[in-house]
Amino acid sequence: MSKPTRGRYSRRTFLKGAGVTAAATTAVSCATTNVAPAPPAAIPTAVRVGPLPGAPVTALTQVTVNGTLYEAAVDPRWTLAEMLRDQLGLTGTKVGCDRGECGSCTVIVDGKAVLSCLTLATEAAGKQITTVEGLATGGKLNGLQQAFWDAGAVQCGFCTPGMLMSATALLATHPKPTEDEIRQALSGNLCRCTGYRKIVEGVLVASGQPPRA
Repeated sequence: MSKPTRGRYSRRTFLKGAGVTAAATTAVSCATTNVAPAPPAAIPTAVRVGPLPGAPVTALTQVTVNGTLYEAAVDPRWTLAEMLRDQLGLTGTKVGCDRGECGSCTVIVDGKAVLSCLTLATEAAGKQITTVEGLATGGKLNGLQQAFWDAGAVQCGFCTPGMLMSATALLATHPKPTEDEIRQALSGNLCRCTGYRKIVEGVLVASGQPPRA
């Protein structure tokens, strides 16, 4: 009777292979252990503002405005417009009617146009806010601001910040809006000088479309 054929690997070969595998695993483990951990992400330092002298009880509210993180001490009854203007000094946000009818106080909160006179400051906690001061870069007008200037869309200027912010929110979601879409987006913004035609033309130009004839 013939002897059974031995397998390809002997006991000695198996043990040698196991030893090599163990050594390789140890080397990889050591190499992984010696890798320096990634540095923790930098936590932005908040600019602390307030409270105002003689102010009543205040609440600390953290908001990011135009890319800067603020920790502001505000009266819980304050509107966002009051915090922006009185606490942060961003007076480009105008307050006209103070009842949400004129749109001059419009700012952008987390990508949406919001009436800051109807929004409590504490409601904006932890959110990203853009005001008209945040549109220009390095003292240079952005495309929409320049288009307003070129089209003659700025008259007394009181409504202009709110118009710009409403138009900015529109262009962010509709880069090529129709004239009707522009008028709809700006329908909540009142112009004291009734310069609506030039304002619409300014938005059309900013979107890369020729103004109507």
